[in-house]
Order: sequence, then C-alpha cells, then structure tokens
Amino acid sequence: MTKLKFFLSLIFLACLSACTETIVVKNIPDGSETAPPVSGYFKQRVLLEDYTGTWCGNCTRVAYAIDQMYEQSDKVVSIAIHNGNDPYHFPDYQPLKDLIMPNSDLELPQSRLNRTIVWTSPEPYNLEQAKALTGNNSGLGIAMSSTVENGMINLDVNMKFVQNYTGLKLVVYVLENHLIHSQANYTTYYGNINPVPAYEHNHVLRHNITDLLGDPISEATTVGQTLTKSYAIPMPSSVSNPENISFVTILVNADNLALNARAAEKNEVQSFEQNP
Repeated sequence: MTKLKFFLSLIFLACLSACTETIVVKNIPDGSETAPPVSGYFKQRVLLEDYTGTWCGNCTRVAYAIDQMYEQSDKVVSIAIHNGNDPYHFPDYQPLKDLIMPNSDLELPQSRLNRTIVWTSPEPYNLEQAKALTGNNSGLGIAMSSTVENGMINLDVNMKFVQNYTGLKLVVYVLENHLIHSQANYTTYYGNINPVPAYEHNHVLRHNITDLLGDPISEATTVGQTLTKSYAIPMPSSVSNPENISFVTILVNADNLALNARAAEKNEVQSFEQNP
C-alpha cells in the first residue's frame, strides 16, 4: 500500500507540473520564395519603389529592372516616385526621402525593396534579390474594392491576419498609369535612344490617402482578425486622367519594412489571395 501511495503521488506531481507549464506552439510556415503554399496563408508580394525623374538618364536602369520583374513574376507591386523638374513631381516626397536617405540629398536613381532594403545596383542584374522577397506564405492578406464615379473615389481596404502582429501601419496610395512623356536615357536599355520619345510612365505616385509612411492600426491585428478601412475622397487634382488611376495598399511594421503589398485597378473588387 505504501508503494502504491508513493507511485500515485509521483503521478499527481507529474500531472500538476504538466498542467502549470506554459507550452507555446509556433506554426509559422517557410516564407521563402520556393516554399510550397500552406493552407490559409497569403501570396507574398515584393514592393518595388523607384525614386525617379523624366530628366534622370540613369533612371531607365531601374525602370528596365522593374519591367523585367513584371515579366518574370506575378508577385510584384511597384511605385514610381518622381522628383525634380518633372511634370509628375510628387511635392510631398520629403518623408519618403528622409526614410531612405535621412542625412543627404536625394540623388537619383534610388530604388528600394519592401520600402527600406536597398536594391543592389545594377538592378537588372539583381532581379533574384527582389524575387527572394516573394513567396506563398505571408501571414497577412490584402484585398481592395473601389468605385470611382462622379469625381469621387470610394475605396475599401480589407486586411486579414493568420499570424499575430503588433505596431502595424497602413499605407494607401493613388497611382496613375499611361502617362506619356519623353524620358532621358543614358543607358543602352530602351533602344539606346536619348531621350526616349513618348515613353510610357506607369505606377506613378499621385496622392497619398493615408500618411505617406502609414497610419497606425489601432485595432487588433491577431490570428483570425479581419479589418476594413473605408475611404471616400474627391479625385486628386494631381491626376491627369481619372480613367488611368489605380491603388496600392502596403502593410508595414514599426520599422517601416513592408510586410505585404497589393495593387488594384479602379472599380475592381478583389478577394484575398489566400491559399486553399
């Protein structure tokens, strides 16, 4: 009987220890470019930001790299931020400049991956650096829907989370496409012509709906949460042709690193790019 009581006591202590121990199970899938998709997670897009100008002869190098990325991957979002003596100059660029070059002037071209990572020059020879930031298993997804009519933009930005996040910020931009203007060109790209006549400028930043660096998300951004932010704004006066606008949404962390991004055409209704 004494041995039986001793044995039962050991079982009780073992159970008590197991019950009071906190066990954290982490189930974050491989986020690398070639990792297979895991059910419930989202397409991971890379954000390419091109600090450029129609007057900048070396900026065609970055533009060509972005063209190549779009040809080789469906996981790309790009933004062209024009600066200087340029018809598409974005006048409020200072916070973006301070983000990437806080202690010096903005010398073009400049390019960034996921907002803060320097895209190694020459960019057309370093496409793999950008592709390595794409994947199938992001813990957060983005889907937009919009109506553009009668001079008004109504945009819903939907966000869904399958991982826990803190300190997220939401960035929402209006872009314009199909802007035709000559482009200085000191490279051999685009036919080795300087300037390139009637060059088509796309993904041009025209207006920021949120703060340029993002509005803090005060709501819970935890597993299973879905959030919607709705915006209603007049068509920005900087837009040349309302028929050619598009939208970009970026979710960034507290260090301004983009965790995921997505582009949408006007009047498009998107679903989450979630793995089945």
